[in-house]
Amino acid sequence: MATLDNGSAKHRRSEKDAWVTGAWLESDDPGDRKFIKIGDLTLESGVVLPDITIAYQTWGELNQDKDNVILVNHAMTGWSDVPGWWPQMVGPGLPFDTNKFYVVCPNVIGGCQGSTGPSSLAPDGKRWGSRFPYLTVRDMVAAEVKFSDALGIKKYKLSVGPSLGGMRSLEWAVQLPERVEAICTIGSSAVATGDQIGTHSIQIRAIKSDQYFNGGDYYEQEQGPFEGMGIARRIAHLTYRTESEMDVRFGRQMQGDDTGRYAVESYLDHQANKLAHRFDPNTYIILTDAMSSHDIGRERGGVDKALATIKIPVTVVSIDSDRLFTPRLQAEIAELTPTAQPVVEISSPFGHDGFLVEVDAVGDVIRGILNKAN
Repeated sequence: MATLDNGSAKHRRSEKDAWVTGAWLESDDPGDRKFIKIGDLTLESGVVLPDITIAYQTWGELNQDKDNVILVNHAMTGWSDVPGWWPQMVGPGLPFDTNKFYVVCPNVIGGCQGSTGPSSLAPDGKRWGSRFPYLTVRDMVAAEVKFSDALGIKKYKLSVGPSLGGMRSLEWAVQLPERVEAICTIGSSAVATGDQIGTHSIQIRAIKSDQYFNGGDYYEQEQGPFEGMGIARRIAHLTYRTESEMDVRFGRQMQGDDTGRYAVESYLDHQANKLAHRFDPNTYIILTDAMSSHDIGRERGGVDKALATIKIPVTVVSIDSDRLFTPRLQAEIAELTPTAQPVVEISSPFGHDGFLVEVDAVGDVIRGILNKAN
């Protein structure tokens, strides 16, 4: 038996499962997850995703008028346990102050931490695997709307998210201004860039090239495509951090063990192994493809016209050293959105991951937004 940490819940599962997927499975301890059915969803592709389950977590108390709700949209490899990946942000007296607000974070569809995704059981009792349909960011938002309806939440005080979560928050502002009072997008963009799509494509190819991938149908095997996902994660992690951090922190140091690795190689190996214990390779592909699909201006006359339609307050946060979502991408949102404040730039040596590390600076931004809202 192996003890794994999937999200916030410690649980035991078979050694076989541990080597196949890091996803949360139906036999696993749900931890603090709650579950709700939202019915069927017709995706942008026209495919109907049936009988969707959304796993989510909440903090604080919903008031009688149901008007104190904050929607947190997690990043690609995040999940519903916000304190688990965004420490010191949710709780009494913290930026998402649970003495005042009811904080909600659903796991995205296509994910692997309890919401319907490729590792979930399909209606025929088998795991979706290769049969799971292609998703877009707009599909994810459509599921979040149905989720909100199922909870009886008509309007959010704030929709906030980093990276992929910021893409979804921006879609909320364009599509559903009557359902959200304000948004905050952190280290995100209005459209996926060619550089991002190129990097995404290499990561996806690494997973699909793994000998254990089996076209995405690996759940009944003895081993899943962890080597491929590990390569993908190593590539991604370098884009999440900065060249200067890697050089100052590791330089040309050797690890000092019998592997002959550089210290930076050992660090990247560690990041890959951590993800393998809480993530699913098919989900990695599904969500990465969805990020590549992101274009707020698609079928809306272009990015500038789409952003010009936003009527609610928008706060745009940039990390000055972010080389994945470079500051110019946040500047574009702020410049083209009539209701946006000037970009809030956070200085950090940690690149895209600055939103995770610089919690004091990010927290100050959130407090400011919520103070204005009240």
